[in-house]
Amino acid sequence: MAEPEFTATGVRIGRRLRSLTRAGQIRIADGRLELLTSYGTEIDSAPLQAVRTGKPWFAPDDRALAEVNGTRYRLTLADHEPRPGEAGPPTVRRFMEAVRDATEHRVRRS
Repeated sequence: MAEPEFTATGVRIGRRLRSLTRAGQIRIADGRLELLTSYGTEIDSAPLQAVRTGKPWFAPDDRALAEVNGTRYRLTLADHEPRPGEAGPPTVRRFMEAVRDATEHRVRRS
C-alpha cells in the first residue's frame, strides 16, 4: 500500500443529525477517499472522482461537507491552521486541497 497523501485523525463524522463517530479518521491514498471509525472500521470509501467536497457558508471554519457515493457526511476537523513551523492537525482547507490535488494528479497520470 502506498503512503497516504492525506490523513486526519480525531475527526467528527456525521450524517444528517446523527453522529457516526467523534474520533474518526480520513485517509486519501491510491486515488481513494476513506472515512473510518476510530477503530479503523470503514464507514464509507470511494474513488476520488466520485467524491465532492465543499464548505457550507454558514458553518464554522472547522466544518466541511463530503459527498461519498451519493451520501453526504458532515466533517469536523481542526478549527485553526497551525503557525508556520509548528506541527498541528489538518484543517478543512488542507483537506479540500488534498482532494483537489489528488484528483488532478490522477487525471494527469491517466
